[in-house]
Amino acid sequence: MKRLVKTSLVIVVMFAAMVSYANEFPLLTKERAKFVKNITFENVKKGSLLIIKDSNEMILYKEFIEKSGTYSKSFDLTVLPNGNYYFELDKQVEIRVKPFMVKDSIVEFKKDEEYKIFKPVVYLKKDKVYISKFTFDNEVLDIKIFTADSHELVLSEKIERKGDSDYLGKIYNFSTSEKGTYSIIINSAGRRFVKNIKI
Repeated sequence: MKRLVKTSLVIVVMFAAMVSYANEFPLLTKERAKFVKNITFENVKKGSLLIIKDSNEMILYKEFIEKSGTYSKSFDLTVLPNGNYYFELDKQVEIRVKPFMVKDSIVEFKKDEEYKIFKPVVYLKKDKVYISKFTFDNEVLDIKIFTADSHELVLSEKIERKGDSDYLGKIYNFSTSEKGTYSIIINSAGRRFVKNIKI
């Protein structure tokens, strides 16, 4: 088991090292050039986060986008072991997901399985906390609010979609609450989002 873990870590480190130099490909030979995949995302924003994850949600690669516009970069994904993986572009209000599979050094992108996850938006205005999220499925917002210092649970609530609405939301009035910092944890669409606010 220890040997398997060490081997896996070596593969991940090798992959990270190769991908981090994906524009230059110092280790790429002409024979392997045909295996390179070009990844493109339109309308990216500076500061967005691009990651590659495996099916166990382990992050194998991370890159902050340095300029807005079209992102395009080449990756040799054949170094990955057989399995399912995901490119994720984490933007301000959404996460765009591009799944792909590696099998025997062959990379296949699953274009018909690409999707977006809309992130919940949380902001404070005059002692009121506004939480909203776009949805096109029967999602549920599982909201928990804790005091940041003592981690005491202040509120726990689940908000369900009503009718044909593509919007989930709630306003919380903190005008009579104790001053301080609160942590808002929202679970939705299999993701966990955390936002700290100061009242």
